[in-house]
Amino acid sequence: MKILSYSLSAEPMKFPGILVSQNRFCQIISKAKWQCYGNEELSILYPAAIVTIDGFSLFQSLRACRNQVARASGNENVQPPPLAYKKWGLQDVDTIVDHASIGIMTLSPFDQMKTASNIGGYNAAIKNNPPAMSQYVTVGSNPFTGFFFALEGSSQPLLSHVALAVASKLTSALFNAASGWLGWKSKHEEEPAQKQKPKVEPATPLAVRFGLPDSRRHGERICLSPCNTLAAVTDAFGRVILLDVTRGLAVRMWKGYRDAEVGWIQTVEDLHERETEKMDFSPFGNAQGPSRVAQFLVIYAPRRGILEVWSTQQGPRVGAFNVGKYCRLLYPGYKIMGLNNVTSQGWQPQTYQICLVDPISESVKTVHVPFHLALSDKKSERAKDMHLVKKLNALLKAKTSDPDLIEAEAKELILDIKYPATKKQALESILTSERVPLSSLTNITQTLMDNLKKQELECVDEGLLQFCANKLKLLHLYELVNKLNSQSIRKDTPPSDNDLAKLLRLEEKDFHRLQTLLENYKKENTQTPVQFAGEKDGVLSVKMFLEYLEYEKDMINVKNMEDGEYVALGSFFFWKCLCGESSTEEMCRVLESAHFRPQGLLSLLLNLWLSKEKDILDKPDSVSCLHTMLSLLSKMKVAIDESWDTQSVSPWWQQMRSACVQSESNAAALLSAHVGHSVTAQIIDSVTEKKSSQITVGSDTESWEALSLDSEYWKLLLKQLEDCLILQTLLHSKVSNRTKRVSSLQTEPLGRLSVKKLLEAGKGGIADTVAKWVFKQGFSPLVLDLAQHRNNADSTKESMETHTNISLEEPEADAGLETILELLQLAYRQFPCSLKVDVLHAHCCWEYVVQWNKDPEEACFLIRSIDHLRSIINAHVQHGIALMMWNTFIVKRLSSATYLMDKVGKAPKDRLCRRDVGMGDTAMTAFLGCCSDLLQTLLEADVSSDEMQAPVLDTEDAWMSVEGPVSIVELALEQKRIHYPLVEHQFVLCMILYAIMRFSLRSVKPLSLFDSKGKNAFFKDLTSIQLLPSGDMDPNVLSIRQQFLVRVVSAAVQTLCSSQKAKEVSEEELFPFEKGKNWPTLAVDLAQYLQVSEDVVRRHYACELYSYGMDHLGEEAFLQVTDKEVLASQLLVLAGQRLAFALLHTQTKEGMEVLARLPPTLCTWIKAMDPQELQNVEVPIATTAKLVTKVIEHLPENHGQYGLALNLIEAVEAIAS
Repeated sequence: MKILSYSLSAEPMKFPGILVSQNRFCQIISKAKWQCYGNEELSILYPAAIVTIDGFSLFQSLRACRNQVARASGNENVQPPPLAYKKWGLQDVDTIVDHASIGIMTLSPFDQMKTASNIGGYNAAIKNNPPAMSQYVTVGSNPFTGFFFALEGSSQPLLSHVALAVASKLTSALFNAASGWLGWKSKHEEEPAQKQKPKVEPATPLAVRFGLPDSRRHGERICLSPCNTLAAVTDAFGRVILLDVTRGLAVRMWKGYRDAEVGWIQTVEDLHERETEKMDFSPFGNAQGPSRVAQFLVIYAPRRGILEVWSTQQGPRVGAFNVGKYCRLLYPGYKIMGLNNVTSQGWQPQTYQICLVDPISESVKTVHVPFHLALSDKKSERAKDMHLVKKLNALLKAKTSDPDLIEAEAKELILDIKYPATKKQALESILTSERVPLSSLTNITQTLMDNLKKQELECVDEGLLQFCANKLKLLHLYELVNKLNSQSIRKDTPPSDNDLAKLLRLEEKDFHRLQTLLENYKKENTQTPVQFAGEKDGVLSVKMFLEYLEYEKDMINVKNMEDGEYVALGSFFFWKCLCGESSTEEMCRVLESAHFRPQGLLSLLLNLWLSKEKDILDKPDSVSCLHTMLSLLSKMKVAIDESWDTQSVSPWWQQMRSACVQSESNAAALLSAHVGHSVTAQIIDSVTEKKSSQITVGSDTESWEALSLDSEYWKLLLKQLEDCLILQTLLHSKVSNRTKRVSSLQTEPLGRLSVKKLLEAGKGGIADTVAKWVFKQGFSPLVLDLAQHRNNADSTKESMETHTNISLEEPEADAGLETILELLQLAYRQFPCSLKVDVLHAHCCWEYVVQWNKDPEEACFLIRSIDHLRSIINAHVQHGIALMMWNTFIVKRLSSATYLMDKVGKAPKDRLCRRDVGMGDTAMTAFLGCCSDLLQTLLEADVSSDEMQAPVLDTEDAWMSVEGPVSIVELALEQKRIHYPLVEHQFVLCMILYAIMRFSLRSVKPLSLFDSKGKNAFFKDLTSIQLLPSGDMDPNVLSIRQQFLVRVVSAAVQTLCSSQKAKEVSEEELFPFEKGKNWPTLAVDLAQYLQVSEDVVRRHYACELYSYGMDHLGEEAFLQVTDKEVLASQLLVLAGQRLAFALLHTQTKEGMEVLARLPPTLCTWIKAMDPQELQNVEVPIATTAKLVTKVIEHLPENHGQYGLALNLIEAVEAIAS
């Protein structure tokens, strides 16, 4: 056996053509075949045996030989690696002409038992697991076809020969190397090795299991199908026999094909064709499933010069072609060598599965078979229809500009389609095409409908006929509406205000009020409506028109669509009418004659009206057009139920009210509600007149009033829509010029309002909406109070001016504030219960603290929240809101801040604050200050709540049906009373923490100022009773407290002095949350809570002021001290320090002379003074003299330092003189 390698390039081969040469069987090769479907292998047929070589092993061996040959030089002998193979000796067969290797197979349990019974008899034993077998099929004679089955593992292992060859080569190589090293070598080795006949191993016998025993028939060739299940066999009688190789049966035979050549074509189904087959509603017809595969047998009969394509097994002939008599049919039946399971996945099939070579015309012809030809006859017609549909779709997408040509071809194609469902699909494709004009659509649909009517009644598909009729009606309706929209009519004179007032049945006062509300809304509402590019009002394509509408029970219905699609369809019908550019009466007549459902028309009209709010407000005459349109629609059949009376609710008007309730276009909704109310009243009046005409003459009918349940519902809705409009106008208003920095949270737009949203927002929904607007604008509580104050009729002019001055000092005061105040006043009057000042402040307080919790760095939000909290008048509401704020947002962060400061023992740095508390050091300072303010407000509210009653929460009559969450104020009133001493105890801690952060104190652990009881009581529920410190405190703790308060006072005075020196930067600019806190006073209050002598703190404060040279403030602080004698003795030392600096440190001649004249005792005392303890030594001597005088006034004459003070005053006067 020799395997050759050929080069297809123009260059000569640079290596021998024979790569592998091995003799394994001393007979002539009959035929060799390469099997690649499934397991790769090369099968070689000998007259009485088959040798199979594993494909992957052969590929590796060839590649190794190719590499060795490429590296070989000269006459170097290359030893090829051995091949792994199997050899089977075929028995019980006379002659074998051709063969096919089917591959490895496993029998089913039934076939296994049947085979065992045939071979071993009734008592044959079988294994539990069916064995794997390699199947081979041969053709020849006796039997005509033989089936052989080789059990896997019955022969020697594939790699046994490889192992023996490798061992033999390794042994000889080692022996030759050893001989060379030792210097002796056999003479026989030096001589050329004599040629020895290769050893031929015997074949493993393999008996035929069964076959087709036709003694007169001789097989010529066998061709296996790509899926290894079928095989085509040609014989000497001119037959082509189709074999089922799995069952060993001949399933089909073709006659008259002498010397025939056969091959196979495998076609994969296109999933797109299956997806278009929508008439198949089989549960097994999944369009997303795997593609089906069809196999076709190609037979070339050279004697007849014909090439035929047959569907295998029971299928018909699908194609026949006249070709030459001298052609050759080439069917490789294999693909590229060396692919494995991974690399074969990305492999593309060969260029031609099968081809016909014609030597006469010198051409190569290929065969392509569509998949649908493999289907049954019934489905073949359906597949043909699918191809016609595809051809129609291609026609509709083509760039042909002649509509007549498209119409003619479309008619021909749609009439050629057999199945009604496919016809319907084709017609739908035509109707949804944007390139076919309206006239062509009508003609094509009419042609199909006429064709259906010509058919016999039993053959006509009623569904398709009805579909064509419905589409024709819709096309006719589109044509009429389009014609009406294109006709321009003369516009009537716009109605006057009096005419509109009468039309809407409003008094002149009420109509002007409505106009004012709409003008304010239009002025504040600057939002531009969304409109897509290319959209035009009143224009709609036929495709969209047909997609939006459908026929149901001889009535036109509107399909469920998006809001934009509703508006587009409504604009096509009604926009020209609402603008007065088209006849409203004609449009309604056309729609009614087309059997359009009135409810659908009302929905389209209202969607259009509510979406065109900006255009409607610019066209007041559109209100009268809407009135006319609504009146005509209401007179249509089945619009208003005939059984409707004034004491029941009409679904027609309820539909309109529902649309207004859900709409966020408040102005348009209010106008449409007025129109609906007017038309309802008009219809009720006509009904009442009919009834009154039937009443006996002489009865008293003049005093009757036409009342109905619908009218009452309209009045309620009008009040709700008016309220909603006023509220929406307020939300649209904003300050024009804001110089302050705006947070990103304040720039988020507010959502639009609707009556439905307010009804579902609960009792606090209205106040919550206004609170969100207040937060976005950043208004102070004074603005809300001012608007409320102006709204009170009993306000005096003086108080009005006071409030105006207070408000105008705020940074929001600008040109737009007056307008905002007017809108606020209007909202207060419209919602006297929902927008009570306390309710509004409560919601604003909560809104600010919620927004602060989202971004704790915005300390101004928390500060503003506390401002609104303090603005609440009723103590019960104030108490509840403060307690809810504490429990929800404050206590957890305060606890983290406390333990952080106690851990570091000082004011923590920014990084630590952000890590533990979630905010920076500056924001945490403001947070601690707000905590103390919150607790102080809570304490004050607890005291004040005993003196007033809880408020009664009412709701406006129009909003009694609100549902939703409980309001903040209701929750606040449900809160329990606090435990006053516990809140006071927590307040002291907050003040301590605030002081540490405010003055950046060091070496202070806040929790060290409290005993164990005090520590355990922190951060507990403020309504619970806790064990608090009582009785005498530990002196060490009192000492620490006193030192802390003294340090706070010193830091406060130092800060005060620094702020006075740096006049360009005020203290309020550095710490805007301070708001003028008097720290010395706070320290005195803390001293009372901490059981520290208040007088000690006051004396230290006075001394610090004098030490900093602020004697004018020191004199005021002097008056607050109780024990003035002790303070006087302390200030005497301070005066001595000032005098020591003036006499000793300045070293002037006059000073030395004065010092020499002083008494020795005074001189010694002054020299003992240390001026460096003073914070400010640059104090005029006259100020010091005034200080000494005050000291003498408060020192008793029997005091030990009284005489020293007298001498000191004389020294000061001497220096001053």
